Amino acid sequence: MDPSGESRQRLATVLNAAYAEGLLSADTLSQRLDLLFGRSLIDPSRVVGDLTVRVSGRRWHARLRTTIIWLRETIGVRHSPMLLGLDWTGAQNELLVGRHASCDVRLRSPTVSRRHARLVFRDAAWIVQDLESKNGTAVNGRPVGRCRLAPGDDLAFADEHVRID
Repeated sequence: MDPSGESRQRLATVLNAAYAEGLLSADTLSQRLDLLFGRSLIDPSRVVGDLTVRVSGRRWHARLRTTIIWLRETIGVRHSPMLLGLDWTGAQNELLVGRHASCDVRLRSPTVSRRHARLVFRDAAWIVQDLESKNGTAVNGRPVGRCRLAPGDDLAFADEHVRID
């Protein structure tokens, strides 16, 4: 199980390393950090998917390149589902997930119902509740009606997968 926010911290580490290498301007770094920490639903490939470090004769460049590659593979940028960054402090207590524009977490897949599921923060934990969606909700591959979530869980709304962070 991943501690909450760990995936976002790994992505931030990649961004900081890329900025230190000169791959990102200060404005681009700021925009990407806003994408990373300013939203609940995060697409890792949009945040760090285009970063490539060239091999250099200097040792620290090689270490930095190895670190970025390791972090990208650990995070699984190319294979990772979207990240759903939840506030585990209780500042926000409910999120509606679905295709409709009024949803807090909006997914675009036609297999996702307009109002698919509700996430509720209760007793220091997030609970997912399926709202009788046509194609169902699953946690770690098992269909659920209502289930407690933990960081690192794979949450599927029909065929749309998100990883809880």
